[in-house]
Amino acid sequence: MEIFRDANKETGFLNGQFLLAMPGMEDSRFARSVIYVCAHSEKGAMGLIINRVQDMEFADILVQLGVLDEQQAIMMPERTRDFLVRNGGPVEVRRGFVLHSDDYLTDSTMPVAEEICLTGTVDILRAISGGRGPRKALMTLGYSGWASGQLENEIANNGWLTCQAPHEMLFDTDIDSKYDRILAYMGVDPSRLASVAGHA
Repeated sequence: MEIFRDANKETGFLNGQFLLAMPGMEDSRFARSVIYVCAHSEKGAMGLIINRVQDMEFADILVQLGVLDEQQAIMMPERTRDFLVRNGGPVEVRRGFVLHSDDYLTDSTMPVAEEICLTGTVDILRAISGGRGPRKALMTLGYSGWASGQLENEIANNGWLTCQAPHEMLFDTDIDSKYDRILAYMGVDPSRLASVAGHA
């Protein structure tokens, strides 16, 4: 997470953008993944996969952390109970991160891009469970990280497509179609993309 703190002192050109894995992606952990870049600088990059769902449910996490007991978790409003927990990446897989709109701020909240922040403390989970959380939010366990120059090399080697990240596509819960919808938003034909990636 030092990458995140350092990178956001000087906003990198990929901050707040989507990365879409190209069809030729060699690392199966990232196949057809959509990653939201939270931090990017000369020291490296950090992002969250937003189109993979964890088996663990939000209520289970709240109970494990002692935010709620099992009875309170059962009584949560349906909207909160159905809050998706996503698989953010292979780094620190037991640690939670909440990407959210900037209407919720604490001392531990870090700005990511215009109107988007990241909070990694239990306080925001408590706020969400009590209906006092941000207007828009998504939660992941784990994150994706790159060393200095690594992400730039992967992009140059045809590993990733990049594009702006509309808020509605970032926060919506239609996980299964997200990759294809973002390609369509970019005006990319998946069949042509596959043929280009085959020559990488």
